[in-house]
Amino acid sequence: MQEYVTAAVSLRKYPQGDSDGRYVLFTERFGKMAGRTKSSRKITSKLAPHLEPGTLLKVRFVEVHGTQIIDALKERNAGLPFTALDRLAMMLPDGQPEPELWRMVIEGRFSWHAALAVLGWDPEDAVCGACGIRPGAYFYISRQDFFCASCVRKLPSIMRQNAVISLHVPLQSERNMDEQGKSEFAPNGPIQDRSEDAGI
Repeated sequence: MQEYVTAAVSLRKYPQGDSDGRYVLFTERFGKMAGRTKSSRKITSKLAPHLEPGTLLKVRFVEVHGTQIIDALKERNAGLPFTALDRLAMMLPDGQPEPELWRMVIEGRFSWHAALAVLGWDPEDAVCGACGIRPGAYFYISRQDFFCASCVRKLPSIMRQNAVISLHVPLQSERNMDEQGKSEFAPNGPIQDRSEDAGI
């Protein structure tokens, strides 16, 4: 039975079975990985508080009938809004270390412009993949392409809320919207083209 230890940021959590949990982590050594925790949804669990999304932690896991997280120790809050955590969980490839992105996260230098460039989607001079004319001020994760404000508005509202990154929204604004339970992509909310203000 092989045992591993690495620093990690918790990105997502899911229920699994009656009392177990499943966590998606962005780790320093192994990139994105998912692991199961036994009895972590019980009120007496000592492991669950250390694995809450947004936490920077040290994690220990073993490979036995899949990946099982057996220990975790919270170090601090990673400082990323929940929307960013969720989108990173969608975008990052499994089992592929991203050292430059990792440093950006733990050093507090994370931005979507830089993160997309590191992951191979440089937004510099990006053009809308739908109309091919206007600047790409939004990144549509499912299509792995940039969209302008006019074209992104045509996407279903559920897609805009869950699978689109706004390149002109500062990270602090994302944090504020998280705290207030708001979203730039509210179903009835207008999407303004602010690409010129963002220098995109």
